[in-house]
Amino acid sequence: MDFQLDDDQRALKAGVRELLTARFGHEGLRAAVDNGPALDRTLWRELGEAGFFALRLPESDGGVGLGLPEAVLAFEEAGRVLLPGPLVATHLAAGTVDGAATGETVVAAVDGELVEWLAEADVVRGDAAGAEPLRSVDPLTPLHRVPASTEPDPAAVLRTSLLPSLFTAAEQLGTAARVCELAVQHARTREQFGQPIGAFQAVKHLCAQMLVRVEVARAAVYAAAVTADPLDVAAARLLADEAAVRGARDCLQVHGGMGFTWEADVHLYLKRAWVRTQRTGGATQSEDALADDLLAGTAQ
Repeated sequence: MDFQLDDDQRALKAGVRELLTARFGHEGLRAAVDNGPALDRTLWRELGEAGFFALRLPESDGGVGLGLPEAVLAFEEAGRVLLPGPLVATHLAAGTVDGAATGETVVAAVDGELVEWLAEADVVRGDAAGAEPLRSVDPLTPLHRVPASTEPDPAAVLRTSLLPSLFTAAEQLGTAARVCELAVQHARTREQFGQPIGAFQAVKHLCAQMLVRVEVARAAVYAAAVTADPLDVAAARLLADEAAVRGARDCLQVHGGMGFTWEADVHLYLKRAWVRTQRTGGATQSEDALADDLLAGTAQ
């Protein structure tokens, strides 16, 4: 299998990055934080017009007609700019919920005991009866908790969570790559003792370790997008979660005291990465899937 991006995929990735940077760059992110967790419906419709939610729909159904690898690239770019909103739920509803593909309808979904963006959703998939607001560590991801239901079948959960888990891994990959860039930019320009802090070995090592985690996660996420194998997705999710959370923590360390201030964006990346780790069963579900496969003796 060839996991390298072709020219069309690179052009798609660059196009999505250009769109999101223009519509939700640093100023857009800070404005969203200042305004609270309110979904920007205009931006949502623009995403729909650009085909973000209809990427995998057949052209005969009004979609873009692309595949899972291309959708993963779009979600990676969304994670890079911390694009808020129920992106995964709305993308997965395209073609089955009227208006989801065009961004006219915002779709949220019950995920275990949590629902993201419940109050802003036009359509909720799953039983959200009795949902109660939950304080979210991420200022741009409002959460509700729904009452616990019966214990689900682990095999069924693994099947239904494959795409949400893969798209979450792609978002985590985008976040991991961005915090690595922010750390390197700061290390190159911030000076101490007459030289950039990036000249010090401790800072060099932090940045190098961040890059290694990003590239390992990238290879796993891109491969999982091609194979769509549940075990590949589980491995990719674990690696992407680690790259995002540990990368954001290390980026914060490189920024020193500045990284702990509200004005710096680093804490926003860390908080979003934390919240994403709770989706679709989190690390526990992925670890259980890989462990079960190892015990069954089918792992290669």
